[in-house]
Amino acid sequence: MNWKNTTTRYGSLSIGIHWLMLLLFIALYASIELRVLYEKGSDPREALKTWHFMLGLLVFVLVWLRIAARLSGPTPNIQPKPEKLQQLAAKLMHLALYALMIVMPLTGWLVLSASGKVIPFFGLELPALIGEDKDLAKQIKELHEFVGTTGYYLLGLHVVAALYHHYIKRDNTLTRMLPGRD
Repeated sequence: MNWKNTTTRYGSLSIGIHWLMLLLFIALYASIELRVLYEKGSDPREALKTWHFMLGLLVFVLVWLRIAARLSGPTPNIQPKPEKLQQLAAKLMHLALYALMIVMPLTGWLVLSASGKVIPFFGLELPALIGEDKDLAKQIKELHEFVGTTGYYLLGLHVVAALYHHYIKRDNTLTRMLPGRD
């Protein structure tokens, strides 16, 4: 399989990053949701939060590679070609998902920065983006949580749309992004 996109299917780089991002989103949401099972300040809770921070920043790093991969070649054609409204909806959904992959990690980094906390990244300590400001940290955290909740719906809608195209429309929307299918 070619690592670059062609007019008929996504390349292995795009496919690999797509499915890796799915796993990262699952781990991100799981780590932040499961933390409530542990007492505040406990080691397991703090470990889950740290993993949430680091995985979020990994999404931020990988989204730029994903964008580069997307721009490096054509977007594979959907066969049969969808209606104009569906094409517009797909473009808007993809823009929203890319915004999610940029805004969420960035707001998380800003929350940690404004909270005066360490920004961990797999053994590194990243610099704060802004100075400490507890009130601003609370406001950014509210935005981060709102966008995170919205992300659940965006990701769910993305999955439903892919399944709709595969099982109802019977086009190649989903198969273009599946590994090992030529």
